[in-house]
Amino acid sequence: MGTATVTGQHPRRSRLTRGLAAAALGVGLLAPAMAVAPSGAAHAAADDDVTLTVGVLNEVDSFNPFLGIEITSFEMWALMYDYLISYSMEDMSVEPGLATSWETSEDGLTWTFDITDEASWSDGEPLTAEDVAYTYNRVLDGGPEASTWGSYLANVSSITAPDDATLVLELEKPSSSLPLLPIPIIPEHVWKDVEGKQDVKAYKNEPEGGQPVVGSGPFRLVEGSAGGSTVKFEANPDYWKGASHLDGVVFRVYKSEDPLVQALKKGEVDFADGISALQVRALEGVDGITAQDGDSPGFDEIAFNVGSVDLDSGEPIGDGNPALLDPAFRHALGYAIDNDQLIEKVYQGAGLPGSTIVPPAYEYHWAPEGDDAFSYDPERAGQLLDEAGYTEGDDGLRTMPDGSPIGTLRLFARSESPTSLDTMNFFKEWLGDIGIDAEVTSMESSKLTNVILDGDFDAFQWGWYVEPDPTSMLSYMTCDQRGNWSDSWYCSDEYDALYEQQLTETDHDARVELVKQMQQIVFEDSPYLVTAYNTVGEAFRSDRFACLVQQPNPGGVWLFQYGVYNYLNMRPAADAGDCGGVTDATEATSSAADDGVGTGTMVGIGVAGLAVVGLGAVFALRRRGTAGDRE
Repeated sequence: MGTATVTGQHPRRSRLTRGLAAAALGVGLLAPAMAVAPSGAAHAAADDDVTLTVGVLNEVDSFNPFLGIEITSFEMWALMYDYLISYSMEDMSVEPGLATSWETSEDGLTWTFDITDEASWSDGEPLTAEDVAYTYNRVLDGGPEASTWGSYLANVSSITAPDDATLVLELEKPSSSLPLLPIPIIPEHVWKDVEGKQDVKAYKNEPEGGQPVVGSGPFRLVEGSAGGSTVKFEANPDYWKGASHLDGVVFRVYKSEDPLVQALKKGEVDFADGISALQVRALEGVDGITAQDGDSPGFDEIAFNVGSVDLDSGEPIGDGNPALLDPAFRHALGYAIDNDQLIEKVYQGAGLPGSTIVPPAYEYHWAPEGDDAFSYDPERAGQLLDEAGYTEGDDGLRTMPDGSPIGTLRLFARSESPTSLDTMNFFKEWLGDIGIDAEVTSMESSKLTNVILDGDFDAFQWGWYVEPDPTSMLSYMTCDQRGNWSDSWYCSDEYDALYEQQLTETDHDARVELVKQMQQIVFEDSPYLVTAYNTVGEAFRSDRFACLVQQPNPGGVWLFQYGVYNYLNMRPAADAGDCGGVTDATEATSSAADDGVGTGTMVGIGVAGLAVVGLGAVFALRRRGTAGDRE
């Protein structure tokens, strides 16, 4: 075998993450410990069961890890299941997970992983390398499993478990993203009877008959269903990395952020996720609450229907506006959007104007320069539309090149996200300034997903999380993902060829250049107009809980990370002590806590932290963002 990549045992409780590159590594910032209990809080005393109640703005769409797309679903899977590889809290470097060590052959075509013998399923059955191989082979065999996770196993031809402690991957070509495989590992003895495409799609993976879902993670799902308002987990006391300091976690879904924030103030929830920067600032100075805008590794976009088709026949489906089939038309609209105004008025300053689908934190990021970059220039937008044949008629509205009316563009916003609705209302106004009529419709994310898959839209606002290694984000723009993860129905043979090339390019610098070329193609074709690189507004009852670590550290978020570090390590504030020696709270953080100001605020509201060093080839889990205002 060739060079050993990682050796040694996994640390007792660390596994994670999502994030963003940190500008500096250094002392970890902790949410402070305060000993005062909230007045009227609907929680038990510290010596009773310790339950963390998390308020979110969108529900779980599936507990089946082969079906869900919402960020809340990914969070549930991380509580329920383990992963082969983990990531460090500090800088997103690779850490062991179920795999304690691994190595690759000199030609890069064989990867061998040593699997821990300490893990077990919550029903007492041992978790072995066979469970890992079984999970990956389900993905390799196609079906719904491959739709979600197939890009992670590109070029893998064979997955075997020679014994309980060894996993072997054989590849047809080298992989630029291994060893990172962020796929939840499922129990073969439970899933073996879930066979066939329809069975997988019908399998809810929810508690039945009072029995929790069988998993290997630090918590067991005991109550909840997809689309429901409440989800309950109980701690797994036998978790192989060490039991959590929490006895349980409850997620409650709120339809908007105002009642969520009020619930936090009343002590009805302990953590509020996805709130706006305006709410974060309103919570500063509130006794017992710490709030922040944590740096987000994602972007928001306006997406167009660039050609929804029946994948079997190739015939168009839906009723997308034909003008949006033309890249020249779409690209011209980029000069009609005032991203600076969006950041100021919609994001309350908590973000940076966007440009392309890989955030500037990452060394893979490419951005147009000079006159090629979008700027708010309605006159230029109109000129480009004229040149493409979309001229204004006598009524001031633009027509198709054949003289027929363009009609009214249908703009969709997500009802649970003020950011989404405000963005599309501004977009409607700006389209009107260049002679294009539009209307805005607001609906819940789950309903909008169906509208997108049916092709019954012209444009919508949404966003993505992006990993430091961009493979998965890039994959969602390929032709094969239409009807699955692709939401703009974009397809480019040139883009697809570069995608396949970067998958096997092991020269890092050469791969970076390929990824930049791909971003340039998407920018010029404009299936997306990227509006913002944003932050995530969070707040929690710091008089009840302590020892939350940002991820990445410093500057990142407290929950909805890539992993479950804080669910394992956070503690009741009254019992926090030195947080188990994980790290020491800095003087600045402690001072911020006294004023109810979160460390994200101390670092600086907005995404100034995005302009930082890249992380190289770290490959975390990509998630669809929908939790409120930056999902």
